[in-house]
Amino acid sequence: MSSQKDHDHHHCCDHDHAETAVSPGELPVDVRQGPQDVFTVEGMDCSEEIAAIERALKPLAGLRGVRADIVSSRVTVFHDGSLGRDQLTLAINGSGVRVKEGEDSRRSIQAPLLVSISGATTGLGLVLQWMGIDGLLPDVGFLIAIVTGGWLIFPKALRSLRTFTLDMNVLMTVAVIGAVAIGEHAEGAAVVFLFSLSELLESWSVGRARKAIQSLMQLAPDTALVRREGGWIEVPAAEVQPGDIILVKPGQKSALDGEVVNGSSSMDQSPITGESLPVEKSPGDVVYAGSINGEGALEIKVTKAASDTTVARIIRMVEEAQQQRAPAQRFVDAFARYYTPAVMVLAVVLAVCPPLLFAQPWDVWIYRALVMLVIACPCALVISTPVSVVSGLTSMARAGVLIKGGAYLEALASLKALAVDKTGTITEGRPRVQDVIPWNGKSSDEILRIAASLDAQSSHPLAKAVVSYAQAQGIDPSAAIDFQSVTGRGARAVIDGHSYFVGNHRFAHELGVCSPELESALAEIEARALSVVIVGHQPHADCLGEVLGILAVGDTIRTEAAEAINRLHRMGIRPVIMLSGDNARTASAVAKQAGIDDVYGDLLPEQKIEKVRELASKHGGVGMIGDGVNDAPALAAATVGIAMGAGGTDTAIETADVALIKDDLLMVPEAIRLGRRTVGVIRFNIIFALAIKAVFLVLALLGDTSLWLAVLADTGATLLVIANALRLLRR
Repeated sequence: MSSQKDHDHHHCCDHDHAETAVSPGELPVDVRQGPQDVFTVEGMDCSEEIAAIERALKPLAGLRGVRADIVSSRVTVFHDGSLGRDQLTLAINGSGVRVKEGEDSRRSIQAPLLVSISGATTGLGLVLQWMGIDGLLPDVGFLIAIVTGGWLIFPKALRSLRTFTLDMNVLMTVAVIGAVAIGEHAEGAAVVFLFSLSELLESWSVGRARKAIQSLMQLAPDTALVRREGGWIEVPAAEVQPGDIILVKPGQKSALDGEVVNGSSSMDQSPITGESLPVEKSPGDVVYAGSINGEGALEIKVTKAASDTTVARIIRMVEEAQQQRAPAQRFVDAFARYYTPAVMVLAVVLAVCPPLLFAQPWDVWIYRALVMLVIACPCALVISTPVSVVSGLTSMARAGVLIKGGAYLEALASLKALAVDKTGTITEGRPRVQDVIPWNGKSSDEILRIAASLDAQSSHPLAKAVVSYAQAQGIDPSAAIDFQSVTGRGARAVIDGHSYFVGNHRFAHELGVCSPELESALAEIEARALSVVIVGHQPHADCLGEVLGILAVGDTIRTEAAEAINRLHRMGIRPVIMLSGDNARTASAVAKQAGIDDVYGDLLPEQKIEKVRELASKHGGVGMIGDGVNDAPALAAATVGIAMGAGGTDTAIETADVALIKDDLLMVPEAIRLGRRTVGVIRFNIIFALAIKAVFLVLALLGDTSLWLAVLADTGATLLVIANALRLLRR
């Protein structure tokens, strides 16, 4: 893999147990943006290899930081530019892992062969002993088993000792040497075989999680058929530019995001959005890279470069998400940091004190101490959480739910209350003018012309609806000068030499133009769940002005809104409240139809933040759902900010902690369910791994277990927690 400079998005998937001296989330920005080299390695399957890589790289002058990740099997080295790739490769290889070059797979063949020989010779020695043959012959079998299995363990132990570090390879080596020294050759062989088998199976299991990440990377094809000089030629997707026209034939995947310009077909978007049914596409519809075309050919105008497609952002987000430390991972790190040294000290005490103080037999207590050393390895504990996190993140990404890290995964699972925006969240976000009500003698066309002239300079959804309606009626906006946007209220401008305003009910109140008759008309409109846009004339700031007309604008409630709120209630998420900048009456009417518990209207952006904080102080974990643009402050204030419809907007992904690719409210309870499932697996794995250690600590103290049984238990626990974590990959 080539050296990568000044590229902040190509980070490894980082895990707390597999962490460098500086955790990934803590690496300074200037370090991450400096020169870096990324290596794919073989043999990095547990936290011990990560520590060894750190130790090997640490002495190099010019090193600025290291980031290593078990699941992606990659090491990123940040430096000042003075370190060459060959020099870094040599240092990494010296740690016991091997930088993978090309498709060389010698190590993948060597490890199973050595483990197989170790297992066969251990079994042969045990059979010979069972047949009553003692002495040299079975011992030779056991020694062959120790040497072949130990070939994967002893070199790592030696490298650790050279740096005065005691890792699990050292512990296992001491246990084996001790067993042989006291004449327990069979025990020593069994320990080596079971531990090397555990390492091999663990490597294969973690490989499952790696393949899940790699499957995301392979969603979109590498090439695309692009129109060039009247024909279609196949070019690398990375070379296609926004604005180019690509052809997607029936049965093919789209290589890039774009918009259909010719043709119609159905497309399977499930790899990106999680939708189970194909979606019909016709001119004007959006297409995601990785979508599988159905029966018709589609000509698509590319809207994003290959590095910025929705699929590329999904991959980038899943990789970067693993840099964020989940509380469970921090607990495991802290526990493992103290647990292993404590058990090692206990093992020394167990080996020395009973014989010295109570004249107990040395061989018995040394054996129990060796068992204790095996139990000191926290592999099942430290591997369980990161594999669970990456499996959960990958599974959720497949379902169209993107989460920025393990910390937000746990926060999502602990939500107790929820705040939702109205426009674009509970409603479809495509408001339309339903009625134009003249006031004070103005014609409908004149009111529309003034409103459209003002709103032409605004990006608010209601403003866009007014402009679209005016254009549909054949009314062209006039030039507006001295335009002023009034946040959360409306706008002012001068048109044809006269000062006009357009805005919501609150704005009309503040300008003092509301009369009892106007209030009555507005109340009637708002009771129908319609928003009001008031158009008026105000000669100057000191003049009250007058209302010229009212536009009634309606936004359709999402068909799935009521079902989504009902599911949230059944999951114990209560209250669900609506926060809207729209009039309270309109917001209340919409909330009632959706089954929302409480509603607050006429809110300015800063007031939405206050409501979110109030909800958080009262209920603890609170989520906020919005579009990721207008609701950015409220999303940031919530425990978990959730952006809907993030497939089309970069801002949504940047702002929110959780981004839902599909514009579907039902994805919110689904995201919470998946979050709870993942956290449940993480907690079970931690408790299970700790329970196994506790049981065998007691058994070791009592002398009721053996070396091989302790290794078998540790191996079994490790494989069980990994298998349990990999269940999360199933939909």
